[in-house]
Amino acid sequence: MNQQGREAAQKLLSIIIIIAMLGVMGIPFSVIIFFATVTFFIWRAVQHTEHQESGRIFEFYIAANDVLRDEERHWFGFEIAEVIERGESLLRSMSDPPPLVYFALGALYYKAGDHEAAAEHLSYIVENDLSDERHRLAPSAELRRYVQILRKLEREPAVAPQTMGAIRSLERTRHNRAAFMLAECRERLSFIAPLKPALAPDNSFYQTSANGDSAIKTETSRRQSNHVAPPPIAEVLRDLYEEEKKTA
Repeated sequence: MNQQGREAAQKLLSIIIIIAMLGVMGIPFSVIIFFATVTFFIWRAVQHTEHQESGRIFEFYIAANDVLRDEERHWFGFEIAEVIERGESLLRSMSDPPPLVYFALGALYYKAGDHEAAAEHLSYIVENDLSDERHRLAPSAELRRYVQILRKLEREPAVAPQTMGAIRSLERTRHNRAAFMLAECRERLSFIAPLKPALAPDNSFYQTSANGDSAIKTETSRRQSNHVAPPPIAEVLRDLYEEEKKTA
């Protein structure tokens, strides 16, 4: 019996024990059936929600692979941003997301030109031991369900060929290009960092200019105060007229 069969048998046995205990307590059989039915539907609803959560991971793989694989399409920035947000929501909702989610996010940030975020996710894949699936020894319930669905798809790829194609493509890219993309992101970040001080606005020119203007204004005022104002034109003409009379 596989893991899924054992879990189903354990749940069925638990339900039988609970029903037997309720019967021993003298609770009417109709009430027991009612509570059993309600419990069953609640369990099915929770199970459906859990499968939907796992399905979101595979849908993200398909969307991410479409963006990363097709170089001939000119993707709009908001399209890439929407796929990135789907991946980020998976990281927020799971305590131990699959490593492939981290790589797909890093590759999407790399394609979008956000090298800082790309380096953050790609460094987890390239340099962190937890990115190796072999080191995931205590999985959460979400990760266990994801792995169960993944193994089923691997055994029967014809069930979801598009999903398996996306997973295999992302895994190949992760194996072949993750380290290269991380190195390129860090190289670009190291090139951008020294440029930030150089691109800062230089206020010394404005300060010098302002100081120079005040100095010029001060010097002009000083010269104007020292310079004797010329006599009025009437006085000049009168002096010339008197000189002519004396000469005559």
